[in-house]
Amino acid sequence: MKPETLAQRLRAGKTMVGTLITSTSPVCAQAVAASGLDFVFLDTEHIPLDRAQLGWMCQAYARMGLPPLVRVPSPDPFAATMALDVGAGGIIAPYIESAAQVRTMAGAVKFRPVKGERLARRLNGELFEPALEDYLHRRNVEPLIVNIESVPAILALDDILAVAELDAVLIGPHDLSCSLGLPEQYEHPEFLRACEKILRLARAAGLGAGIHFFGSPEAMARFHSMGANLLIHASDLALFQRALCGDLQTLRALCGLGNWGPAKPTELHI
Repeated sequence: MKPETLAQRLRAGKTMVGTLITSTSPVCAQAVAASGLDFVFLDTEHIPLDRAQLGWMCQAYARMGLPPLVRVPSPDPFAATMALDVGAGGIIAPYIESAAQVRTMAGAVKFRPVKGERLARRLNGELFEPALEDYLHRRNVEPLIVNIESVPAILALDDILAVAELDAVLIGPHDLSCSLGLPEQYEHPEFLRACEKILRLARAAGLGAGIHFFGSPEAMARFHSMGANLLIHASDLALFQRALCGDLQTLRALCGLGNWGPAKPTELHI
């Protein structure tokens, strides 16, 4: 029996936990692999990674048993293909607001390497030859995940979720809060209702649903209770800073060095 693919696990509702990796250090992968994660999130939309760096990071984490989910800079099928070519274990497309955008991304993720007119016909519903359909289905197992992070995306959510090749949606809380006119008000009832709706509808459609959130584990658990099964918790940088600040505060107190003052968290609005 073949092991489940990441896409199959997402669609089956199995909970997976990852974090955003910003460090390009070659020793980071080994440390992260020992931390109990199910996958890693590599973000080329907001983090300055070139293609060579992305390639070795994808290869390193994959060899450690951690599928690398890569967010491309924009909903660009060519960017998705480039990420897959260097080893991405799945593609996250940012700021999706229509089913047409999802279908365009599906062309790159699910029907690679077909392009041009043949791909356009397939995306319009014309099937390939059976042998080619089978080949592409077996070859392109990486999940297609789209960011839902605006009011227009929520309004188009039924159509977006109906795209057959989509595997999961991922809430972008910062952008979503701003689109709602509630910047960073993550406890606001309207923001929480929007998140609950996205998660509920995605899971009801048989897809994975998740969020990337920099808050506490307790806050992340609340989204899990709403239906999120793709949990991207904070980032390596944020978690390092939290642990370092906590240890230094304790050390200063034990050594009688006084209180350094409140930690000033590094803000990553992504």
